[in-house]
Amino acid sequence: MATLDAPARPSGAIPFALDVIDTRLADGGLAVGALHEMTPAAPALAEDAATTLFISGAAARAGPGPVLWVLTKFDLYAPGVEQAGLGPDRLMFAQARDDRELLAVMEDALRHGGLAAVVGEVRRADMTATRRLQLAASDGRTPALLMRRWRKLGTSPLNEPSAATTRWRIACASSVPLGVPGVGRACWSVELVRQRNGNPFSLIVEGCDAQGRLGLPATAADRAAAAGHRAQAA
Repeated sequence: MATLDAPARPSGAIPFALDVIDTRLADGGLAVGALHEMTPAAPALAEDAATTLFISGAAARAGPGPVLWVLTKFDLYAPGVEQAGLGPDRLMFAQARDDRELLAVMEDALRHGGLAAVVGEVRRADMTATRRLQLAASDGRTPALLMRRWRKLGTSPLNEPSAATTRWRIACASSVPLGVPGVGRACWSVELVRQRNGNPFSLIVEGCDAQGRLGLPATAADRAAAAGHRAQAA
């Protein structure tokens, strides 16, 4: 059973271990004592799954301690989350009656300081609620990962104001062939819509591996390597 001892985690940020991402983030990764929001690019099951796995990978990289996942509907597919690096030995769940209770549970858990990360899934969180989460994450030196679900068609959850340090939009992209007909490694379109003290960007990445790490498709990796060689030559 997971314990709540203070986790060993990166002191300032959770890196993606991909220069093409980390060098574009003001904190060199996801700031530890901060709120980060992720939302599916569309109200579709595939985008929901991609966003869930993106968050799972970030939580898995946050350190070896336990991760609390708070939701109002217990529909998380644990085997899929485990494939993204977040196994049952680290994962704890809390089911809230509504978004208001969910946000309160997240806030208390963040202030505790004994968790590697706190994840929550909501349909509504106003500016006051996100400020409280941001402050609680800072106080507890614990990353808050908030998945904003769609409430209605045509209105992106990221249209609502937020105090989050970063805000991400995740979508499915064409998979990378693995040499077996009909089988490929999942790829996602990852868009950083907003970050504090930095610029937005977007790119295509390969989905999380068993340690929660993202990858670059071969063509993108080749372009990144070429850019690095050009910079060194200059």
